[in-house]
Amino acid sequence: MSNDGTDDGLRENPDVLLNPRSDPGAAAFGALGGEAGSDLNWFKMVRHRVQARAEGSDRYEWWVLWSLLAGLLALNFTFTVFIVDLPQVSHEFHTSKMILTWTMVGPLLANGLAAPIFGKAGDILGHRRLYLFGLAGAAVSAILTALAPNVILLLGARALDGIQAAATGTASGALINLAFRPDERVKAMGWWSLIGAGGPVLGVTIGAPIIAAYGWRALFWFQLILIVIAMVVVATVLPRRRQSPEEELAAKTKARLEFKTMDWIGSWTLSLSVTALMLGLSFGGIVGWTSPLCMVSWSVAVVMLATFVWRIRTAANPLIPAHYFKKRNFVMPMLVRAAANFAYFGGFFLFPILMEQGYGYSVGRVGAISIARPLVFSIASPIAGYIAVRIGERVSAIAGMSFLTLSLGMFALLQPSTGAWVVVIALALSGLGMGVAMPSSSAIMSHAVKENEFGVMSAAQMLAMQVGEVAGIQILVTVQNSLQHRRGLDHTAAGSAALLGTFHWPFVLGCLVAGLGVIAALFFKQFEREKKRAA
Repeated sequence: MSNDGTDDGLRENPDVLLNPRSDPGAAAFGALGGEAGSDLNWFKMVRHRVQARAEGSDRYEWWVLWSLLAGLLALNFTFTVFIVDLPQVSHEFHTSKMILTWTMVGPLLANGLAAPIFGKAGDILGHRRLYLFGLAGAAVSAILTALAPNVILLLGARALDGIQAAATGTASGALINLAFRPDERVKAMGWWSLIGAGGPVLGVTIGAPIIAAYGWRALFWFQLILIVIAMVVVATVLPRRRQSPEEELAAKTKARLEFKTMDWIGSWTLSLSVTALMLGLSFGGIVGWTSPLCMVSWSVAVVMLATFVWRIRTAANPLIPAHYFKKRNFVMPMLVRAAANFAYFGGFFLFPILMEQGYGYSVGRVGAISIARPLVFSIASPIAGYIAVRIGERVSAIAGMSFLTLSLGMFALLQPSTGAWVVVIALALSGLGMGVAMPSSSAIMSHAVKENEFGVMSAAQMLAMQVGEVAGIQILVTVQNSLQHRRGLDHTAAGSAALLGTFHWPFVLGCLVAGLGVIAALFFKQFEREKKRAA
């Protein structure tokens, strides 16, 4: 054992470095960039003690998981804050509610632009460092949001939040997959989905009283405190690979070379293609699907996607190797995620309109009923991860997508005389479907890629989810608005059977897309746990 705690046996047995607890690129630049010469001794001592205890634990991977989830919870619980306080914020900035919806749309577009690049950068430079970089960006975003003097700077701060979400999202998914054995990853993905679904709900629960007492800006100062705590926890628990100066120099040289030879054309064309597609989808329902803005967006998306495909086939180091697109466990999980998010979020946005206009429910009553969907999602996700270990990810994904399809079908069949209990069951099935399908689709996809490409895989999943989410919201809401306009119905028809009928076809469309997700899940190749263990 050397003075710095490094096991000299690592040099004699390099296979030890392949331990999934190691971050393949983290050592290249350290946790915060050159921190070796600037750490305070007391912090270094505490960190080494905690890391030694964590790494010596039989449940080390869970230490990694909980530290990462603490950071993600600090990041995503403010996503719904502007929904809670939209009228007050619009009045403060003397702007419209429509413009403020870009506090949610803007981060999605920024995330889509940054995710492919960050996914590959994490594979090269280290996911630990990228995750900490994302947390630092989130802290800056929280400060800028809390101090925003006008709506332009507010939207810019939220767009920055979307960029950091691309960094933390891709890095956390990769780090979790690296820490857990292949046959245990679905459990971790269940808890990961819990935070993804439960964070915004917790934000509404905690955010509403904070906003009522201190204003919406106070919530972001509170978030800043949580982010700082999360940074300390992550920097302490997640270890850097300990290396000699010679090994560290070699790792830096290799990382820089890989970064220089990275397929930048492929990365940017994929980013621009997805961003242009989501931009067109975001504006289609507002300015018209054949408007000049949308036509330009569609054209850019097609050209950039074609360029990306060309780079996959011809580049020496493509962003995503071409052979992955021949693997059904890589392609089908992305289709499942896109279909699931299309149906889930399309229904999510249609539901309040349905209940308020179709049934004449009050806003408060709609809010009380709506909680059933994310609540069941949050509860089901971790449980589904453990069940999937027994029944298999393929069966679990099929069941989840079937529940989601059934949910949208029930909404499509609602009648004026339908009781509230039927609506609650439909909501619960929607949350159950997402909670069951998402962990398994993530785990299945992780089995199809190499460990040094987990970052790109996480980015691909995020892009599929975002495109599905934006498409579902815009297309289903546009179909309902078009039917309502064509039938000459306005707000005076609230509670009528005619207005309720305008929601049937949008939910039928969501049901069909969710059904496509069931078909995609049928093509999953089941992961054989016993064979993996024997290997």
